[in-house]
Amino acid sequence: MQITFHGAAQGVTGSCHLVECNDKRILIDCGLYQGNRELEEENAGDFSFDPAAIDYLLLTHAHLDHCGRIPLLTRRGFRGEIIATGATRELARLVMLDAAHLNEEDAERRSRRAARHGHGHAQGDAHPLYTELDALAAIDNFGRTAAYAQPLDLAEGIRVSFHDAGHILGSASVLLEITENGHGRRVLFSGDLGNSGRPILRDPQPPGDCDVVVMETTYGDRLHKALQPSVEELYTAIDDTFRRGGNVIIPTFALERAQEILYYLREGVESGRLPASLPIFLDSPMAISATEIFRRHPECYDEDALALLADGKDPFAVPNLRFTREAAQSMALNQIHGGAVIMAGSGMCTGGRVRHHLRHHLWRTDSSVVFVGYAAHGTPARRIIDGADSLRLFGEDIPIRARIHTIGGFSAHADQAELLAWHARTGSPERTFLVHGEPEAMATFADKLPPSTRVQQPRLHAGFEL
Repeated sequence: MQITFHGAAQGVTGSCHLVECNDKRILIDCGLYQGNRELEEENAGDFSFDPAAIDYLLLTHAHLDHCGRIPLLTRRGFRGEIIATGATRELARLVMLDAAHLNEEDAERRSRRAARHGHGHAQGDAHPLYTELDALAAIDNFGRTAAYAQPLDLAEGIRVSFHDAGHILGSASVLLEITENGHGRRVLFSGDLGNSGRPILRDPQPPGDCDVVVMETTYGDRLHKALQPSVEELYTAIDDTFRRGGNVIIPTFALERAQEILYYLREGVESGRLPASLPIFLDSPMAISATEIFRRHPECYDEDALALLADGKDPFAVPNLRFTREAAQSMALNQIHGGAVIMAGSGMCTGGRVRHHLRHHLWRTDSSVVFVGYAAHGTPARRIIDGADSLRLFGEDIPIRARIHTIGGFSAHADQAELLAWHARTGSPERTFLVHGEPEAMATFADKLPPSTRVQQPRLHAGFEL
């Protein structure tokens, strides 16, 4: 029985862990590295295992850094069964097809640029990491749909169950119950863990005592701001910006964050804290589709969201909310000089329509950019948050004069206290592997864990006997 860490080891993206037992190879997640160009090159690199030899892929949730390399895995020979919850299945389809489309667009753009600079045909051709056809082939590998806390048999001596992780719609912690050579082990993979007491989704539900825990540490070294002051901070940022005559740009993650912000904007309008006439634009085709998927999966909702549905209310319906799917509709938003909230992807500003809105608003002192999510090192969002004087967008250096707000209380990740509380509910595991975090966050979190568990911070491609 062996585990090898092929991603999110000493880093926050690219989750990918391989378990080998009973002559089966089981992959937990297969995500993209996100951040700088160097990490993008990692995505195209070798997996360090044979994709064709993988029997099962257990997907914790549909964020790109957990599912984004599945089409490449399929392209390189994977034909095993992918198992996920129903909501994750739908969201992963959306995310992988969108990523494939962006990959193809980026490759075309690089080919045109190379051709303009006089490179030969062979040099000028850029190839996408994978195509939409690859993504569709990957979707065909999805097999059984997991229900929370309902065990599924994978093979002789191997059983899996998915447990609500409270992170995004359909997110799960994955428990493997393995019996090999008469030796039984319960091995739990946290996936990404959400905050307790959030709207829309239920709190994380770990499955009880485990022998080995593999857990994320994204915020292992800090506590989040309280939620209600963060909501008030959002409302105040909108009020102040409108008084200055500008627009509010919110770089938004399409899954969970967009829906949560819509939830609070609806509450703000209903309570009178925000004007009923507030124009809100969700300028992200993927976030629009994700919101529709959210509406189809109330089985993931918490009591508050279910109560709204029982009263005939849509948790995400704001009176003046407009969806802008088409590129022409998105460009037309540039004609609105002030008084609007524009939510656009991507959350870390690495791509998507938000970059066009930043180009039109970063230099304006009357506008605001409001960050409501995590920004990894090396991303444009982190550079803005860290106080850069300008940001290069579409070949131009755009001065940063807009008011920048960073609101930490909306994080979809558990903070240090929540992570410790979740770990305590896994019993007294013999070993705890820390992944999916910056090295400093991991080290800080490791010091907080009980001495009864052996804590390890694996390096990339490191393997361990369980």
